Amino acid sequence: MLRISDISYSVQGRPLIVNATVTIPYGHKVGIVGRNGTGKTTLFRLIRGELALETGDITLPAKSRIGGVSQEVPGNEVSLINTVLAADTERASLLDEAETATDPHRIAEIQHRLTDIDAWSADARASSILRGLGFTYAEQLQPCSAFSGGWRMRVALAAVLFSEPDLLLLDEPTNYLDLEGALWLEAYLVKYPHTVLIVSHDRELLNRSVGAILHLEDKKLTLYTGNYDTFANTRAARLAAAASEAKKQDTRRAHLQAFVDRFRAKASKAKQAQSRIKALSKLTPITSPQEAALKAFNFPNPEELSPPIIRVEGGSIGYDGKEVLRRLDLRIDQDDRIALLGRNGEGKSTLAKLLSDRLTLMQGKKTTSSKLRVGFFAQHQVDELYVDENPIDHIRRLRPSETPARIRARLGGFGIGSEQAETLVGRLSGGQKARLSLMIATIDAPHLLILDEPTNHLDIESREALVTALTDYTGAVILVTHDMHLLSLVADRLWLVKDGGVAPYDEDLEAYRKMLLTPDKPKDDKKPKKVKPARPSRDAINALRSDAKKCEERVTKINAMSEKLAKKLGDPKMYEDGRAEEAAVWQKKYSEVMEAQDRAEAMWMKALEKLEKAQSA
Repeated sequence: MLRISDISYSVQGRPLIVNATVTIPYGHKVGIVGRNGTGKTTLFRLIRGELALETGDITLPAKSRIGGVSQEVPGNEVSLINTVLAADTERASLLDEAETATDPHRIAEIQHRLTDIDAWSADARASSILRGLGFTYAEQLQPCSAFSGGWRMRVALAAVLFSEPDLLLLDEPTNYLDLEGALWLEAYLVKYPHTVLIVSHDRELLNRSVGAILHLEDKKLTLYTGNYDTFANTRAARLAAAASEAKKQDTRRAHLQAFVDRFRAKASKAKQAQSRIKALSKLTPITSPQEAALKAFNFPNPEELSPPIIRVEGGSIGYDGKEVLRRLDLRIDQDDRIALLGRNGEGKSTLAKLLSDRLTLMQGKKTTSSKLRVGFFAQHQVDELYVDENPIDHIRRLRPSETPARIRARLGGFGIGSEQAETLVGRLSGGQKARLSLMIATIDAPHLLILDEPTNHLDIESREALVTALTDYTGAVILVTHDMHLLSLVADRLWLVKDGGVAPYDEDLEAYRKMLLTPDKPKDDKKPKKVKPARPSRDAINALRSDAKKCEERVTKINAMSEKLAKKLGDPKMYEDGRAEEAAVWQKKYSEVMEAQDRAEAMWMKALEKLEKAQSA
């Protein structure tokens, strides 16, 4: 188990964690929550030993492995699948040693250990994890350099999941995942065999994947049993009780103070007044836990336009003459709240570009209202802010004639206070940058607001404020997000972007979630005479062929090893007087190698059967 005992830590003299204590039993999944800036990421660094504690101890069982995603995978020429496989350093080391080992006893030990850690299924496990995080089989064979930083973060996440550390530390893992990847991760973490600590503001992840919530507040750690909703209800009850008790104390304090003020100067009442003063001094103030102020978003509302505000008929769009989406027949009215669903790469971003006039139709017709204004927010825009300017400078560029007071009022309406308004963007938090970008996207009171992953970097309170703002907003909303909580509260229409088309999705979000988490079934099992039966892809067949070849090589190597041992055991000198113990040792080694040979041959036959079945499909 993980024991955190009476720890304290300060940053530049400011106490961040003070005398905090908590115990996490082995195998538990725990979500860590708290306001931005309270020290959640710092706690992870303390657990990993990257920072030195001022007081207290953090202990784990001996030889426990701690793993987390600290940075993205380098853009080198190593393939994605090999990058993930290399994360299991013990497996990689054993396989390297197996290539050069000559001692039969050591070879047998290596084979036993490889079997114990399920090394022979590693390729399939690594591929499955990458697939769950959005990489096709073909992409898994490509070098890391072929992917952007956000995608390499997914590879880094895949690597740490594959290595299966005893303590898995995940800091906002869904920030670089789409909805499909986030749902897959939820399901994967539930089955993860070891301890998991997750810093996250994703309510659905914290409701589905963890069994306890560790709250960092007032420089203390408090462990709550249950998921996030249970935690929120329990804490709300505590806050209500604290508020009630504080109100009673305030009433008593006021009564005592009134007596003191009235009779302090009267000699006949001096003694009683002094006793009240003492009673007042003994009243320890009851303070509620620090509350994160619900900093609202104030989206300006546009004037009403005649429907539809956008109409697309027989449209197709793509890049460099190559279609991505075709036969588009879409209509958007000003009161629409539409969520775009679909796996990564299907064309959600392409559609968003069309609707925001960042991409024109290759064919077909698009009609828009003449007065239509479109606001667009994408997570990459946060990184495009001017880091050497403050928020006031950003708004002044868009509204040069506005007074400083009006600019500050605008910023205040998005939760950016006076101090942050004058702070260089490069020094603002991720949440403050996101608020500034959202304000820039909505400053013209758009009739259509397109939001691509708007909740990244926002804490839970800010996400709730965003829900409220979008509910009150009178323009249309197109939403692309991995935040199921936001989708469920905002979207009233679902569009599925799939197979080069866009169509209404008539089921609900829970049905979509189940569909994504259901393994794909071969389409040609029950209908082999279908015109175009589904067949395993070339990449899948190549992967099976590679597995079969590896199994064959393993059998060949073990066979050679067993022949050497059999030859040694066939030497009559082995059984001369005084060598009985040595003979027994070699016989045991031979028995172990023969067991390994049986397992290797069984796996080879299984691999060949899979390959033959795939090739005949």
